Amino acid sequence: MLAELTSAGLRPQVLPAVTGAEAEVQTRAAVSGGAAAVVAVGGDGTAHAALQAIAGTGTPLGLVPAGTGNDLALALGVPADARAATRALADDLRAGAARTLDAGRVGERWWATVLCCGFDSAVTDRANRLRWPRGRRRYDVAVLLELARLRPYEITLGLDGEVRTVPATMIAVGNTAWYGGGLRICPGADPADGLFDVTVVGPTSRGELIRTRPRLADGTHVEHPSVSVFRASRVELACPGVTTYADGEPVAPLPVVVECVPGALTVVGTARA
Repeated sequence: MLAELTSAGLRPQVLPAVTGAEAEVQTRAAVSGGAAAVVAVGGDGTAHAALQAIAGTGTPLGLVPAGTGNDLALALGVPADARAATRALADDLRAGAARTLDAGRVGERWWATVLCCGFDSAVTDRANRLRWPRGRRRYDVAVLLELARLRPYEITLGLDGEVRTVPATMIAVGNTAWYGGGLRICPGADPADGLFDVTVVGPTSRGELIRTRPRLADGTHVEHPSVSVFRASRVELACPGVTTYADGEPVAPLPVVVECVPGALTVVGTARA
């Protein structure tokens, strides 16, 4: 990747961060120091860390997908091959070409793909607490444990000031369509329209949830009678004991106010809208 950037006439500087927190600090320093762009090499967690430094600054973000989940790269049409992705962002930087997109914000935290709460966030909480097994199987065990205690949450949901209380298995607030490594939870989400797509999965049984989950791959789950989709630029969520995750990273416990900030994200190396 460095060779591709250098051969394109660019001068890359590698940030030696080994944790997300270090990446945020070092990226903020680089942006403050006049970096022309930030390139996130990794998955959605790496992009999430970079986003905290570049959102709202006009500094472009380039993506080289190399993580377990690359949902932002998928949503933006970044080439899946690392070399092709590097060439694409280098070409855009040399040409001064970029796309301006929306980003989500909760307090001071920025995110780019999907913010979720409910069953999926409970699964992630549980997986993070487990010490065995390792890898993907830990997530599978967490799913089984949370299915055993499945129940709807009573969530207070505000959509551009209209507030209601809804029984929900989960709620996903989408700036882009994909989360969870290629699941199209908010299939109609457009990151350049100034609005979120809000997918609400109502009360459902364990069996129905298991049967419906494969439909997340192509987005046809929104046709299920227990699923509703709304659109809003400001979303309020409240429910005791529930945590929100966005870009696969923990954001904040409820209650939260989620805002869509138009034009907050500048990206290079993506497919053209």
